Amino acid sequence: MSPADRPPAGSVPSLPAPSLSATAVSPTTPTPVRRIGLTGSIGAGKSTVAALLRARGLTVLDADEQARLVTQDPGVLALLDARFPGVVAHGTLDRAALAERVFSDPAALADLNAITHPRVRARMAALEEQAAARGERTVVQDVPLLFEGSLHTQMDAVIVVDAPLALRVKRVMERSGLSEPEILARDARQLPADQKREQATVIIENSGDLAHLEAQVDAALRQLGLMVDG
Repeated sequence: MSPADRPPAGSVPSLPAPSLSATAVSPTTPTPVRRIGLTGSIGAGKSTVAALLRARGLTVLDADEQARLVTQDPGVLALLDARFPGVVAHGTLDRAALAERVFSDPAALADLNAITHPRVRARMAALEEQAAARGERTVVQDVPLLFEGSLHTQMDAVIVVDAPLALRVKRVMERSGLSEPEILARDARQLPADQKREQATVIIENSGDLAHLEAQVDAALRQLGLMVDG
């Protein structure tokens, strides 16, 4: 795994990141904790920032992780195999094959989302309830397509991790074996980085080394009132 971000499996395409809808949190349910959204474009280093936040004692709920767990469920695998014949073999999802099927087919992607998103939302909500029951007052929701799914409207604050496009492309090429055109195509499916920055509460610039990134994270936490100097 690259320290800059979570890599796809091997050198094959990964599944689209879960674009959780705004219904991930019911608007009629009082928010028991302060909810911080964490997002960033491909190769920005969001996963490394998530790890640094965990190291500083914050609970980070990872939508990608929950999506992977959902697609290991036998009932979900049966639904996926029925809708996308051939993507499940010997009880295991071929993520590359499924990604190839849905990336260029909006209808297929919508069907995939209809199967997985409600289950991912339920798992994220349950994890947040557990954190609240433990007495935690702040939870970070790590969601790749936070803005695209309008989940940012359910956050109390949003952290956007960013880096120059050329650096992001370089990172992904080094970690995954994807070509530059493939990476740019994936980036183009997301909200442009400048529009994410416009809607951010805090921006973390991840264009330097790890020490520089850690300083950026600490500054972000201070800006959000989650860290005290000294």
